[in-house]
Amino acid sequence: MHDAPPTHSPVRPEPLAHGLKQRHLTMLGLGGVIGAGLFVGSGAGIAVAGPAVVVSYLIAGVLAMLVMRMLGEMSAAMPASGSFSVHAERALGRWAGFSVGWLYWFMLVVVLAVEATAAAQIAHGWVPAVDQWLWVLLFMVVFTVANLTAVKNFGEFEFWFAALKVTAIVAFLVLGLLAVLGVLPDTDPVGLTNLTGRGGFLPNGWDGVVSGVLTVVFAFGGLEVVTIAAAETDDPARAVGRAVRSAVVRILFFYVGSMLVIVTVLPWTAQQAGLSPYVKVLDSIGVPSAGQIMNIVVFVALLSALNANLYGSSRMVFSLAERGEAPRGLLKVCGGQGGGVPRRAVLASVAFGFVSVLLNLGWPDTVFLYMLNSVGAVLLFVWGLIAASQLRLRRRLEREAPGALELRMWCFPWLTWATLAGLVGVLLLMLTDDAARPQVLWSAGATALVLLVAGARELRARA
Repeated sequence: MHDAPPTHSPVRPEPLAHGLKQRHLTMLGLGGVIGAGLFVGSGAGIAVAGPAVVVSYLIAGVLAMLVMRMLGEMSAAMPASGSFSVHAERALGRWAGFSVGWLYWFMLVVVLAVEATAAAQIAHGWVPAVDQWLWVLLFMVVFTVANLTAVKNFGEFEFWFAALKVTAIVAFLVLGLLAVLGVLPDTDPVGLTNLTGRGGFLPNGWDGVVSGVLTVVFAFGGLEVVTIAAAETDDPARAVGRAVRSAVVRILFFYVGSMLVIVTVLPWTAQQAGLSPYVKVLDSIGVPSAGQIMNIVVFVALLSALNANLYGSSRMVFSLAERGEAPRGLLKVCGGQGGGVPRRAVLASVAFGFVSVLLNLGWPDTVFLYMLNSVGAVLLFVWGLIAASQLRLRRRLEREAPGALELRMWCFPWLTWATLAGLVGVLLLMLTDDAARPQVLWSAGATALVLLVAGARELRARA
């Protein structure tokens, strides 16, 4: 099943291969969002919110879950390689599809540089004889080759990466629960001491919870790739529906459950921003070489995100080209055993990714910092457009193709409006936070620039 192209493009099917299986998509949904932001970045959330970081993750997770439900509804009804960019174009106009597509592509290729550099730092620590830049080059080449071949190779990489991350989370939850109950050797039952002591459950009040939300909400980014990948399965509508249903609740369980274990086993004051709270907990319960084990998990998480971002960015720019919003030369699709892969779109995304990596290695505190800030809040803008698109398309689908609504948003339209209000609230709170304000302002500037280009294209098309 293919999404019919918009009316301004010549009618033709998407020539992408259907090499992804349901197991690929399901595991991508489960593990795609589990990354370094959880394993390492969660320490910053604990530092500002204390034990109430559990509430921060719950709020951010529910927000992400609602966005995914909306996206899943539209993608099951109208699967396309451009996913939410195509939905935004159908619902709001060409300007919306152009804007959200290019903003998302830019965000992926910039964040890709952070992931490649962080993975290279870990690898350099293991093998100091190999320079960091060589590790970056190796990772980029390996995953470029993987994305230039048949899409099933991407699916296999992500399947096993995600399986390792999910296994690590489940093992951590089991060990943590045993430690809380005092079942492990040399451990006593912890009780609720660490949840209620040292300032109580809300040591920094509700302000701390809000600050925690600002810190952790971006850790849920990445789930969107599932709906992009669904277009390359044999039955996109059913595949994306299953993946979204299985992913959102379990992801919430992994995140909130992990935080509950961490703040129950150890005092929240023992955590530090920049250091993995998972390592602290594993060390405290006597797991040997906990630091190295978690380093391996984080390393795999970074490589997984690098691979997924290369895939997502190439499919997004391919979809833009298909709708006339990017150079038509990017539509070239290879044949042979690697058939159905948009190799020029992959190479274009990789080329900009290499530029981002070089900027990150050479000017991390100047040029690249500005680029990173310019995509810092883009995820919230993308989620906002997803919600706005669903508001328009749901009514249209109910009138024209009610049978296509295999997966429905809960309590429509009230929860959609509530989600939009929540996203606006997070952006407003970021403006009041000294650390987050530059991200909002730079991201707003990047968005305004893209909107200006989209507007100019609209005016030229009408003329």
